[in-house]
Amino acid sequence: MPVLTRLIPSPVVVDIRSGALDDLAGLLADQRISSSGKLAFAISNGSGAALRARLAPALPGADWFEVGGGSIDAAVKLADSMRGKRYEAVVALGGGKIIDAAKYAAARVGLPLVAVATNLSHDGICSPVATLDNDNGRGSYGVPAPIAVVIDLTVIRQAPQRFVRSGIGDAISNISAIADWELSHRETGERVDGLAAAMARTAGESVLRHPGGTGDDDFLVTLAEALVLSGIAMSVSGDSRPASGACHEILHAFDLLHPRRAPSHGEGAGLGAAFAMFLRGAVEEAGTIAEVLRRHALPVLPSDIGFTEQEFLSVVAYAPQTRPGRYTILEHLDLDTDAIRDAYADYVKAIGS
Repeated sequence: MPVLTRLIPSPVVVDIRSGALDDLAGLLADQRISSSGKLAFAISNGSGAALRARLAPALPGADWFEVGGGSIDAAVKLADSMRGKRYEAVVALGGGKIIDAAKYAAARVGLPLVAVATNLSHDGICSPVATLDNDNGRGSYGVPAPIAVVIDLTVIRQAPQRFVRSGIGDAISNISAIADWELSHRETGERVDGLAAAMARTAGESVLRHPGGTGDDDFLVTLAEALVLSGIAMSVSGDSRPASGACHEILHAFDLLHPRRAPSHGEGAGLGAAFAMFLRGAVEEAGTIAEVLRRHALPVLPSDIGFTEQEFLSVVAYAPQTRPGRYTILEHLDLDTDAIRDAYADYVKAIGS
């Protein structure tokens, strides 16, 4: 008999609302997560530490570990600190760097992870990928996706606005990433997982088409759901393909070539998505993306974030090297520096300043 269904890796709980942290202890007591209350909390020395005083009285069986940042060394140190203590789960309380470090550490010690996000900076909240700094710059590591995700909108509103804007750019970049995936299918025969593509595209379109802004709870819920859905799409496909194409190649090139000046994750991904859509001839779609990015105070031109035209041309030329084996519009066109310069000039004319 043929298999007619498949199991989709996804969290057992997704709680997105104002006041969600008030019920965190009850959620963690659920026997699918922890029956004894023996939990390891990974926190930052910023937002996570500030929330510890509020949460600790309701979690007497928990131990708290401050994580030094989003590096592979910090993640390994966290894993070593948790070994042999019979924890039932790891709870990551903080931004993307803390969640990624905790995902990697939880995988090393064989524990499930609960992600409690204090900002909405990118789609790593619920993804099976940990992006960590290492000796060669930055690497992506496959890990189990979180078993639960908690996003308290009250906490999100207290985070700097640049984090929410970053999440907007990352979510919208899905549209370009899916176009690259479909291009690769046509040109190389790469298999496209239709369910993963539909989830990632839906996530991107929901943010792109929403008329609200960062001060609007309905918009924040849509953005949070989009970032979670993007993470689940990556779990379905088994890699980052549904949410990472030429847009993220450009982002990672910024990170590698200009580590001290690099834009935020969503700034780079959003700008990369607008330019990549223009490169593939989707001028109207590129214009729509640019218009929405501008409405949310995200960059559309490299000068918006302090980069010269020549620096951006070098970033685009280097971008394919960041993801060897991944086929996107950049690999398809295989542009030399002069061709990139001409394409960028046309982009500026079409998108405007």
